[in-house]
Amino acid sequence: MSGLVLKLGPRERVLINGAVIENGDRRSRVSIVTPNANVLRLRDAIHPDQAKTPVRRLCYAAQLVLTGDANPDDAQGQLIPRIEELSHILVDPDSRRLLTQATEAVLGEQYYQCLKALRALIPREDRLLAAKTQ
Repeated sequence: MSGLVLKLGPRERVLINGAVIENGDRRSRVSIVTPNANVLRLRDAIHPDQAKTPVRRLCYAAQLVLTGDANPDDAQGQLIPRIEELSHILVDPDSRRLLTQATEAVLGEQYYQCLKALRALIPREDRLLAAKTQ
């Protein structure tokens, strides 16, 4: 994850390699220069109770690797087949691009990038599920 730059708001918290770090009273930028550092913005974290849809479950699985609560090898075995399943449902070019990015990130053990790509699919999933219930 070399070269990741986080822009943090006042009092925003971020989890880096298992340590919760809280920003001060002003906005700031933090550069993460350590390769393969596990980083999770706590404002982006998905609570287990929120992981009720296919995309959110995938996001949660990737998040568990970032928090150190899941083994990356085990997570890879869960994420890749589920991303493949989603690729049969979300067939528009943009969704396929994001799913490809997520797959490549998992294969490269870049779980932050995987989470980022998957989170971009949540609004689409919400629209599809809302349309289904109408």
